[in-house]
Amino acid sequence: MLSVLRNRTYRRLLGAQVVALGGTGLATVALSLLAYDLAGANAAAVLGTALAIKMAACVAIAPVVAALADRVPRRALLVSMDLARAAVVLSLPFVTRVWQVYVLILLLQAASAAFTPAFQATLPQVLPDDRAYTEALSLSRLAYDLESLASPALAAALLTVVPYAWLFTGTALGFLVSALLVRTTVLPAPAPAPAGPAADAPPASAGPGGRARRAYAKVAFGTRLLLATPRLRALLALDLAVAAAGAVVLVDTVLLVRDTLGRAAGDVPLALGAYGAGSMAVALVLPRVLGRADDRSVMVRAAWVLPGALVLLAAGLAVAPGAWSWPALLGLWLVVGAAGSAVLTPGGRVVRRSAGGGDLPAAFAARFSLSHACWLVTYPLAGWLAVRSGPAVSAAVLAVVALLGAGAAARLWPRPDPAELPHAHPELPAGHPHLAGPAGAHAHDFHIDALHRHWPPARPAGQAGRAPGRRGSRISRPSRTTSRP
Repeated sequence: MLSVLRNRTYRRLLGAQVVALGGTGLATVALSLLAYDLAGANAAAVLGTALAIKMAACVAIAPVVAALADRVPRRALLVSMDLARAAVVLSLPFVTRVWQVYVLILLLQAASAAFTPAFQATLPQVLPDDRAYTEALSLSRLAYDLESLASPALAAALLTVVPYAWLFTGTALGFLVSALLVRTTVLPAPAPAPAGPAADAPPASAGPGGRARRAYAKVAFGTRLLLATPRLRALLALDLAVAAAGAVVLVDTVLLVRDTLGRAAGDVPLALGAYGAGSMAVALVLPRVLGRADDRSVMVRAAWVLPGALVLLAAGLAVAPGAWSWPALLGLWLVVGAAGSAVLTPGGRVVRRSAGGGDLPAAFAARFSLSHACWLVTYPLAGWLAVRSGPAVSAAVLAVVALLGAGAAARLWPRPDPAELPHAHPELPAGHPHLAGPAGAHAHDFHIDALHRHWPPARPAGQAGRAPGRRGSRISRPSRTTSRP
């Protein structure tokens, strides 16, 4: 899996991601301590609100930034967002009111919502080979897992010698190093958009109103692309299943460990560590697995594990906790982390195969936004149910949510799911450069774009190789020069 690190550009981008994530982990610990200083017993409420603001910013801002990103060079966008994040975290130690925390968290996450989709859309262009890209996705998953495991330990070590406010300085340093690594890296030019996701929108030269309508059309296109592509609709359902199980882990662990099991505070990171360890283990072996199995079979099967684990948790909590409950919790969190990683890690592959090169930023931004909308629902649901009705009810309800997500994904994602789909263009005039074959019937790697606004209907297996509208005729495949504009 480490062979992908031979690519110098990717190696520097991964380094930027790792140091930025390390800084983010330090900020998470420091923000908790800052909230306690400002709000005391209400610190949990402050953190919960801050987390909701974070998710809301991801949902609302990422698609808008993606629509405007083509006006700024990709490298300049990434560097400027890193610098903005560094400036925000350096301001956090000086706040004196809770509302100031909320404002700065909104600004911080707005910059992250611009950075992350642009970063994700760059990787497929840096690593066009499918196997190398899969290895890169696994390494990115490992980077997130290491952040969740290593950053709290590093923060604990630093807090023995410096005040917590210095952790924000460490966070800013991470963002500055990330900006430096990106700034000194030559990135490939973004692929040109096809006929245009916003082909019907006025050109940018049409004045402020035309530019605004064009930007809105591009925002809407990213969401339409995701919702019109069956495998991407399934990916959103899978995100919901992961968010349901992940919310139980991230929100309810402290309550399960401290109150339900009556264990020491030091066992909380151990439980979360089991979750991260499961995720890391799967990320390490996934490139080899995906070389032998398709994305759908791996992701959907893993998704079915998530509601099963939550049902076991709810059943275990329905009886009096015993000595077996602690190892059982560790085992369940290990399984949930492994299944979640098996669902999330290949997600970038699914997005990449579902959008043209010029549309990748919009596709990644829409996925980033809508997947965070899932967490925006499950985070407060897990916390509210755990406090009002107990962790057993919280686990049971979110098991139902995860089950619905897994079931919807299995239904929405067609099997088989070929890249090339036969279809026709009766709306195009004869001689249009996109057309090939009799009556414009052809097959190619199908993406939603300006010329393909709707997914072609599923065809019976016996007609899979026949052109639409011409019974018994073979598809005339387009040449490389005419398959897509």
